[in-house]
Amino acid sequence: MNIAWEMKHSVETEASQDFAWTYWTNVTNWDDPPARFELNGPFAAGSRGTTHVPGQAPFSWLIREVDPRNGATIELQLDGAILLFEWRLEAISRERTLLSQRVLLQGKNAATLRDRGKEQESGMNVINYWLQRHT
Repeated sequence: MNIAWEMKHSVETEASQDFAWTYWTNVTNWDDPPARFELNGPFAAGSRGTTHVPGQAPFSWLIREVDPRNGATIELQLDGAILLFEWRLEAISRERTLLSQRVLLQGKNAATLRDRGKEQESGMNVINYWLQRHT
C-alpha cells in the first residue's frame, strides 16, 4: 500500500527495555493531554482501545501486531485510509532504551487527507485534523 504521509521520531530513555515495555504497554501511562486512553483487553494483537478527547467523539483503534519487548503497531481506520503508529523499543545498554515511533498514513483516500491537513503547522496537528474530521 502506498504511503501518503510519514513522520518519525526517536528518543533515548534511561530505562531498561523490560521496564520501558512494561510501562508503555499500560495505556494508563500514556500521557498526551487532554486525551485519555483505554484498552479493552490485554495489550495484544487484536485488542481494541478507545481514545477520548474533550469535545470530540471517542475514536477506536486496534492493536494490529505485537512483538513483546520490541514493539507494536496500532491502527486507526479513517475515511478510506489507515493511520498506523509503529512503535519500536531497542536496548542500547542494560539501562538505556531507544524508543522510536513511525506514523504512516496510507490507503485510497490517504493523499486527499494528507492534502487537507497540509495547512496544519506540525505532524501532530495534521494527525489531530484527520482524527477530528474522519473518525
